[in-house]
Amino acid sequence: MLRISVDCDPSLKAPKKKYVKEIIIKTLKEKEISDCDISIIFGKDQLLSELKNKFFNKNQLTDVIAFRLNDYNLLKVEGELYISLPRAEENSKTYKEPFTKEVSRLIIHGCLHLLGFDDDTKMNRNRMTALENKYLTNFDFHKIFEE
Repeated sequence: MLRISVDCDPSLKAPKKKYVKEIIIKTLKEKEISDCDISIIFGKDQLLSELKNKFFNKNQLTDVIAFRLNDYNLLKVEGELYISLPRAEENSKTYKEPFTKEVSRLIIHGCLHLLGFDDDTKMNRNRMTALENKYLTNFDFHKIFEE
C-alpha cells in the first residue's frame, strides 16, 4: 500500500498534493516499490538548515533532506522528505529551469535517497541526475502548482 502525506509551511504556496503524490508513486514504481509510508514537508531554508545542522552537523543551506526510517533492505519504504521551496526557486534561477521542474526534480531526488542512492561522489551525482532526468519525462511537472 502506498501511503503518502504532504504538508507545507502555511506561509508558502503549496504544491498540489495530487501531483506530489504522483511524482513519488511513479518514482517508486520505477524501482518496483509498491509499499511505502512517506511524509513530505515543504518548508523554508531555516527548517532545512536546522535539520542539516542537527542530523548532519553541517551549517549550510540545502534544498532537500531525506530520512529513511526503516532498513534499506526492506521492500517497504518508510521515510521523510523535506524540501526548501525558497532553495528550489534559487536553483531554478541558477540552472535556468522552470520552478515547477526544479521542485519535481527535488521530490525525485529525495525519493532516490530513500531508495538508497547517494550523491557523495561525482559518479553517483551523475547517476542520480540521469535518473531524475529520466523520471521527469514521466509526467507533466508544470501541473504541480496549478489551481
